[in-house]
Amino acid sequence: MLESLRPFLTKILEPIASRLNINPNIVTIISPFLAIISAYFFATGNLIGGALFILLSGFLDVVDGAVARYHNRSSPFGAFLDSTMDRFADAIIFIGIIFGGYCNWFVGVLAIHSAITVSYVKARAESQGVECNTGIAERAVRLIILMVGAVIAFIFNSDIIFTYFIYILVVLSYFTVGQRVYHVWKELNKKKIPQRRL
Repeated sequence: MLESLRPFLTKILEPIASRLNINPNIVTIISPFLAIISAYFFATGNLIGGALFILLSGFLDVVDGAVARYHNRSSPFGAFLDSTMDRFADAIIFIGIIFGGYCNWFVGVLAIHSAITVSYVKARAESQGVECNTGIAERAVRLIILMVGAVIAFIFNSDIIFTYFIYILVVLSYFTVGQRVYHVWKELNKKKIPQRRL
């Protein structure tokens, strides 16, 4: 969904990446610590603090890839580490939200489960040789929904608004799982069709 923004993001991130000649894995490891801070703010009822550190964590999550590409330091382990830290960050943020009382534990667990499943489907698809960037609620979109929900809830001084955004997020995440499963099913079925000889 955000693929159309990639050229724009590249223009922004390249100057930053050029000045950060460090191991991109270091940037990757810093990102989940910012997610922990975000979770702490949510757990203590600070919506703006939670939203701000989601933004910072998400920003570092794209910077590490930019640094790796710019300095030609991309590696299979780097991709593995990035994906692992993303799952950790997703889960810890929602744990903070649950502790903050913005949703009950069951909805919070569904939010964690749906977020992890969206990414798992993509990983499994790629292991089968199918590119799977489809879906309405990829990770960047999910983080944006959380941030926007938190800010709007703060502006209107209404925690229930944030709760509604979480409900929406859960629905969109599971819908994305369905989209990706259907996409993979179609792509794998195409591979089963025998090619005609010319």
